[in-house]
Amino acid sequence: MIRQIRLIGFLLLMLVLQAVKAGLFAQPQEAVPVTDLKYINTGFENASPLYWKITPEGEIDIFLVYDLERESPNRANGHWFFQVQAKKGSDLTLIMNNFENVWNGKKGVPVSDKTMCYISPDNKQWSVVNTDVLDGNRLQLKLHMSHESLYVAHVQPYRISDLDALLAEIEDHPLVKITGIGKTVEGRQLEIVRIGHANTPYRILIRARAHSWEPGGNWVVQGLIRNLLRDEETNQRYLDRYALYIMPMANKDGVAHGRTRFNIQGKDLNRNWDKPADPYYAPENYALEQWINSMQNAGKRLHFAIDLHNDQGGRIHVSRPNIDLNAYLEFIQRYEALMREHTWFTEGSTGGDFRNPGTIGEGLLERFGIFACVQELNCNWIAGLQKHPFGSDWELLGSQMRDVFYHLFEKEKQ
Repeated sequence: MIRQIRLIGFLLLMLVLQAVKAGLFAQPQEAVPVTDLKYINTGFENASPLYWKITPEGEIDIFLVYDLERESPNRANGHWFFQVQAKKGSDLTLIMNNFENVWNGKKGVPVSDKTMCYISPDNKQWSVVNTDVLDGNRLQLKLHMSHESLYVAHVQPYRISDLDALLAEIEDHPLVKITGIGKTVEGRQLEIVRIGHANTPYRILIRARAHSWEPGGNWVVQGLIRNLLRDEETNQRYLDRYALYIMPMANKDGVAHGRTRFNIQGKDLNRNWDKPADPYYAPENYALEQWINSMQNAGKRLHFAIDLHNDQGGRIHVSRPNIDLNAYLEFIQRYEALMREHTWFTEGSTGGDFRNPGTIGEGLLERFGIFACVQELNCNWIAGLQKHPFGSDWELLGSQMRDVFYHLFEKEKQ
């Protein structure tokens, strides 16, 4: 009896082995998505942190990585910049995810039906393509691969290497002085670039790139600098009246890492200006604040300051702290009128009782007595030109602002 049971067991085992060999018990294989995508490359300057996968339908799901604020629930995504490598002539569907930003405890979506993407085969020449917002706050891009690789970006990029090239271009000019004022969290040099004479009657501070996804300010600064340094009588006359002091890229670490808003320590460089800057968590703000103090102590007070940003509105943010605002508001109204007269700017400014406590515009006004504002540049559309913005359009605005500053101080007393 035992021998018969063993024989039956042996025969059953042989049958199972035969079935396995025949594949009868094989696990079902997952279907391999059909796609012409080869790779999504983020191994270059200012590229986005992200991960991606191919869906069963052959679409490419891209998941951007949130930028997080220190000691806060706030998170931000608004920067995307990556290279798609695929079969030339193919058509791909890219779906970008993770756009449920949080600001001051409220969700806000940084994309809309006006959001575009910029594409380039060489990271130099850019064109605009449409996008679609899908359910779940996802952004869909239909991409035709005109080349074997294409760069995709939210707005036309401006990188640290672009700034380095500009500084190398102008550093030997007799009207330029580049001064190191400190370093970022990761040790990158922070500069103040003076355009004009040290003893000019009026002094204007311009800061760009406090938020790392917002390159418009860098393009504006570049256009302004290049126009002012042209060898012509107009510039000689203008620079007898005012000098520019420019902090061209405040959040260099964020730009280097392809981040969206905060510095590497999680601090927003356009917040906390209502109190002295923390040299450990926000050395970028600390360096600028110390430089401002040194200018004030040397009897070279700043008469006007502009913090350049990108958003989806493009207005001048006029914050109103609880101080005497009459002279300030009259000055800003004159600035806005001159911007409308001499540049393509048409978007206007914030009115009523608008306040944005802690921003550099309000902080410089309240703490230092400097007339200051935050100036946004619409990342989707230039109303005054009726077109999508490119770096050259923002450079044009900067070159036009040369005239604005000259006329702004025509009626001022020294």
